[in-house]
Order: sequence, then structure tokens, then C-alpha cells
Amino acid sequence: MAPREESQLDPAVAARLKRDANGLVAAVVQLHDTGEVLMVGWMDDEALHRTLTTGRATYWSRSRRQYWVKGETSGHVQAVKSVALDCDGDALLVRVEQTGPACHTGARSCFDAGGEL
Repeated sequence: MAPREESQLDPAVAARLKRDANGLVAAVVQLHDTGEVLMVGWMDDEALHRTLTTGRATYWSRSRRQYWVKGETSGHVQAVKSVALDCDGDALLVRVEQTGPACHTGARSCFDAGGEL
């Protein structure tokens, strides 16, 4: 569950979000120039606020129960080019410029290792 701290996210943006039971919204991450899908992360209001104000993709780690800035330790930075909300308000599309691999396994995309079904 995401923390219940007061976020500085614009109230107009916050009102449009449809969060899950844990206060999170799925964030689909895509290369801004090719459209390749790199990964899926989770954001609460504060992670989205940090992403929008810093230009660095910030997520809520469900396993570690803390915020993490993509690339902060690995150097595999995601520079945010744009963020869009889907029509239902329950998913974000984060378009980024990716430095290095996006997946924690070292793969270019988190969808490279899983293979076709």
C-alpha cells in the first residue's frame, strides 16, 4: 500500500485519477521516439507529482514500499518527455528517453525476457 502522506499533485490532476485499492495507478512506460513499450510501474499521487516536476520517472515500489527514481542507483535513467492519462483515468502513459536497459534484469525492455505467449 502506498503511503497516505499529503501530495502536492495538482488537485485538478488528482481528481482525474482512478486509483486501485492501494492508491496506485499503472504507469506504462514507452520510448518517446519509437513507441516501444519498456516496462510497467506503479505511481501514487506523490510519485506522479515528482515525475511531473523533476522530469525523472519516479515510481512506488510495492515490494520495498518506498519511492524510487528510475536510474538513481543503476544509471539507467528515464528522462520524461510526456505523461498522458487514459480515458478511464486508471492508467498513465509515460513517454521517456531511456539511458541503458529499462528492465531490472538488464534487458532492454521488461517484455524482452518474457517472450511471446
